[in-house]
Amino acid sequence: MNPNKALWEKGDFTRIAASMRESGEALIASLGIQPGFKVLDLGCGDGTTAVPEAKLGADVLGVDIARNLVEAGNRRAKELGLANLRIQEGDATDLVGLKDKSFDLVVSIFGAMFAPKPFDVAREMVRVTRSGGRIVMGNWIPNDPTLVAQILKISAAYTPPPPEGFISPMTWGVEAHVIERFGKAGIAQDKISFLRDTYVFNFSGTPSEMVDAFRLYYGPTMNAFEAAEKNGRAEELRKELEALFESQNKSPSKDKTSIPATFLRVTVAVR
Repeated sequence: MNPNKALWEKGDFTRIAASMRESGEALIASLGIQPGFKVLDLGCGDGTTAVPEAKLGADVLGVDIARNLVEAGNRRAKELGLANLRIQEGDATDLVGLKDKSFDLVVSIFGAMFAPKPFDVAREMVRVTRSGGRIVMGNWIPNDPTLVAQILKISAAYTPPPPEGFISPMTWGVEAHVIERFGKAGIAQDKISFLRDTYVFNFSGTPSEMVDAFRLYYGPTMNAFEAAEKNGRAEELRKELEALFESQNKSPSKDKTSIPATFLRVTVAVR
C-alpha cells in the first residue's frame, strides 16, 4: 500500500477534524467564494473546509487519498443535504481524470502538503486551475513553536528515520520552497503571496484527553507511540505531549481545550 494512504487511513482522523471545524469555516469565509464557483478541495479529509465551501454555494469536488475519510465526507455531505459536494479517492501528485483548467479555486488546507513529490503536487494544482483562478494552501511551518509543528517534531524524535529521499511535508511551510515548486509549474514569484495565519483547535475535553485523541486517532502520533512502546519510551512521549498541550491551551474552562496554531497561508494567482 502507498505509505501515505496507510498513514491517513490509520486510526480515525475525523476525531481530530472535529476540533478543526470552526477555524475551517472561518478560513473559507475569507476566500470570497461565490455561488456557482467550481472548487477543488485537495486532501479534504471528511470535509472540514469542503463542507463550508459547499454551504456557500460552490460546486465542490473533494479529493483525498484515504478511503475511510472519503466515505465519512460523503456521509456528512448527504446528512447535511449538500448535493453540490462530492468527495472521491485520489492522489494529489496525479489527479487522474481531472481536466485542465477546470476549477475556479483549488484549496488544500493541511492536505496536499503531506503528499510525496511536492513538485508534482504544485504542477497538478496549477494544471487544473483555470486562467484567472486561485490556489490557496494552508501549510504547517517547520520548527514553529505552536502546536502542530511541535507535535510532528516531538513524534519524529521517537520514530525511526524516514526512508532515503523522503521530503518532509513541513518544507511546504518554507516560502522559498513554495516559490520554487510553483515556479517549476510556470507561476511567477509575484503571483504568489504569503500570510502567517492562525488555526484554532477547539476540543471538548482536557488537554490530556486531547493527547489521548491524537494517540488513538492521528496517524503520525499513532506511529510515534508504537515506536516508543517498542523502546519502553511511551510514557516519556505521553508526558512530553501533555506538557505541550497544557502549555499552549488558552481555554478558560477546565474541561475544554483551545489551542491556536500558526500556519503559512499561500495564495497563488493563476494566469
